[in-house]
Amino acid sequence: MANSPQAKKRARQGEARRRHNASFRSLVRTSIKKVDSAIETGDHSKASEAYNSAVPIIDRMADKGIINKNKAARHKSRLNSSVKALQK
Repeated sequence: MANSPQAKKRARQGEARRRHNASFRSLVRTSIKKVDSAIETGDHSKASEAYNSAVPIIDRMADKGIINKNKAARHKSRLNSSVKALQK
């Protein structure tokens, strides 16, 4: 347990940041799930639209450090290849 006023404040700040970052992580996961569900329908235009809306969100969270840059690149690559596979 934090005893000094400084440690108590840092604990409060850490908890606030944890909640804030959790909502951002949830936003990333939701956008990825939207693309996945659009891919499952088999509609290329809908999947492409969902992918194009998810990419800026993923990039923004990688820039903020919410997710690792390599993880962001991996998600974008896999989603893009899945969307392109529908085009055929």
